[in-house]
Amino acid sequence: MAKLAFLGLGVMGYPMAGHLQKAGHQVTVYNRTGAKAKKWAAEHGGNHAPTPREAADGAAFVMACVGNDDDLRSVVLGEDGAFAGMADGAIFVDHTTVSAIVSRELAEEGASQGFGWVDAPVSGGQAGAENGQLAIMCGGEDAHFSAARPVMDAYAKAVEHFGPVGAGQLTKMVNQICIAGLVQGMSEALFFAMEAGLDAKKVAGLVSQGAGGSWQLANRAGTVVDNKFDHGFAVDWMRKDLGIALEQAGEMGVSLPVTALVDQFYGDVQGMGGGRWDTSSLIQRFRKLAGQGV
Repeated sequence: MAKLAFLGLGVMGYPMAGHLQKAGHQVTVYNRTGAKAKKWAAEHGGNHAPTPREAADGAAFVMACVGNDDDLRSVVLGEDGAFAGMADGAIFVDHTTVSAIVSRELAEEGASQGFGWVDAPVSGGQAGAENGQLAIMCGGEDAHFSAARPVMDAYAKAVEHFGPVGAGQLTKMVNQICIAGLVQGMSEALFFAMEAGLDAKKVAGLVSQGAGGSWQLANRAGTVVDNKFDHGFAVDWMRKDLGIALEQAGEMGVSLPVTALVDQFYGDVQGMGGGRWDTSSLIQRFRKLAGQGV
């Protein structure tokens, strides 16, 4: 068992840190809103610290799950950042979905100070985090990944190493590109089914058993039909992730026409006030265009 720090207690980080403590690790958490860190410590029996530096003090592994590139830099760098408190040989494991560029930038800075780095974005949503069933896509040196993997197993159903630092983030971009197309296809299909007078839930149940099946259809069709979107992964965060993927594709000279179109559709959902709705809310565009309200 290891002494760990966990930075960021959002809908993903809060249960992930809990799984680490439950597994027997000695966990100290940091959160920008200190009250949530205190609540976590009271609930799980771990410790909390007022800064990332103090949370990372003496930790063999520092895990993070924050919002974006700038959020990650803010908890890593500076006199109160995690790097200022980490000991030589410690490993930083970043579960945030960020650009491959910032992962490489911070990994290089960490290496100059004697720290390892594993970029390890996750997929599986809030339910996956709460149930310890996340899929984790990793980049980093073999030795760093091998050391961190047993720790990540506390909240993972699948962990895979894809190459050097940044490879995990590139794999997460693949994941989000896939999701964008799947959710749009599901939205079109379910709206078509409802307009045709079919029982859309029943249709989804059958289609899920064949070649048209997907995680999205199996897990989101019911709430889509019921017009419920107050759960899951927010549109605002999806647009952040798709923006990262589209920027990376542009630098590579790769065309992502469907992803770019769906990103625009998510922009429409934001314009409808749905920034915090689940990503399955793309169907709301069809409802609005049909004059059905949202």
